[in-house]
Amino acid sequence: MMSDKVEKMLPNILRVRDDHQPVRFEKAAEDGRFKICDGFDASWAGEEFGPKELRRQIEPWLTALFQSEHLSLLAGSGLTHAVHYLAAGKGAAGMGALTLRDYQAKIDQAAEKAAEAAGRKKGNLEDQLRVANELLRGLEILQQDSEAEALCNELRTGMQAFAQSILSSEAGIATAEEGKREQAFNTLVTFLMSFASRTGVRDRLNIFTTNYDRLVEAGAELAGLHLLDRFLGNLMPIFRSSRLDLDMHYNPPGIRGEPRYLEGVARYTKLHGSVDWVQTGKDIRRIGLPFGAGSVAPYLKAPGLGAVTAHQLMIYPNAAKDRETADYPYVELFRDLAAAVCRPNSTLVTYGYSFGDEHINRVIRDMLTIPSTHLVVISYDDPLGRIMQTYQELGRPSQISLLIGPALADLTTLTENYLPKAAIDKTTFRMSELLKQRMGTEPPPAKRPSAEASAFDGSDLV
Repeated sequence: MMSDKVEKMLPNILRVRDDHQPVRFEKAAEDGRFKICDGFDASWAGEEFGPKELRRQIEPWLTALFQSEHLSLLAGSGLTHAVHYLAAGKGAAGMGALTLRDYQAKIDQAAEKAAEAAGRKKGNLEDQLRVANELLRGLEILQQDSEAEALCNELRTGMQAFAQSILSSEAGIATAEEGKREQAFNTLVTFLMSFASRTGVRDRLNIFTTNYDRLVEAGAELAGLHLLDRFLGNLMPIFRSSRLDLDMHYNPPGIRGEPRYLEGVARYTKLHGSVDWVQTGKDIRRIGLPFGAGSVAPYLKAPGLGAVTAHQLMIYPNAAKDRETADYPYVELFRDLAAAVCRPNSTLVTYGYSFGDEHINRVIRDMLTIPSTHLVVISYDDPLGRIMQTYQELGRPSQISLLIGPALADLTTLTENYLPKAAIDKTTFRMSELLKQRMGTEPPPAKRPSAEASAFDGSDLV
């Protein structure tokens, strides 16, 4: 993804299977070989090793974990940056700072404190929006109408710019050169199907994401993957609190009995909302916003949306006016996360998630209190050290696997070498079983007896 010089500076950290501690390794030569860094040791690695040795160590382990009774994927912003880099040769658009006419210094100061409390070194746009929304509510309580209206207008402008940056990232992928765009989406499809191709006897894959863009939805469409979420309807789907255990089945021709699970179905939850979710009165609806649209504003001017502006976009933290609507629908979404991962025989895989959201980290900590659960962390880098810090704080190394660094978590390298092949491929299983049966029925090759074996016929034992 990056230049060789930058990749060489980034650490590679691996902990899988029976590694007693995370193993750090680096490039040994320009031919793609690696060596263990000083102070670290690994029984599976020689003086130098390459992707072949890494695959032998990683792929069987991930394949076994992916066959857990319950499997969940948590995708962070690193997935968007990885696909955007494959398509456009650069990272996705970042979040700019919120610019306000009044209260700028106080809001920035409060945002910095909130970031420090969450274990992050500096605040971001989300922290600013959260503090500004709280301040807006305070001004309304104090009945300072003119100041509240001015702040509300600035927040509307900030939310509009925030939504525009999200759409710009989508557009960067959608308008990339055709060959690179197809390669990026093919890699994304392979990545998703490595998780989503669950056998019929296993629970459905749960996909969670903190991203506001629709990259996962776009990849699922290309892969033919059906996503089940809380939205019901076709023209303007509405968010429902009732989480019925809906699924997709089919009836095999000529077979009576219970329907079978339809292949290629996953449950999908956007923990922080989405750029195409809007609050209309008491409801949350999803609007028909094309992938990579130039602006969200024209799509808000539709019958039934009323006077909806970017201020009503359900991007966490949203601009809701009271505590009840501020918690909705995010409380429901985080309840889905806890219900999916905090159960026995569950595996959670994170990709591109930097462990900067304490409300998510809390659920992960609770999950690991169940001995049969496992956490797999895959990340291109750890610039702020939060991943390794969280690993140490969790204190359950036997339940955590780490794949950190460009040699392991680069999206192309990961999908080509380390992620398991889709379990839905019945042909491979049939071939393996057929070869096993044939090898079992063939007589073993005759061995020529040695001189010692000819001399000893067992008569001395009688």
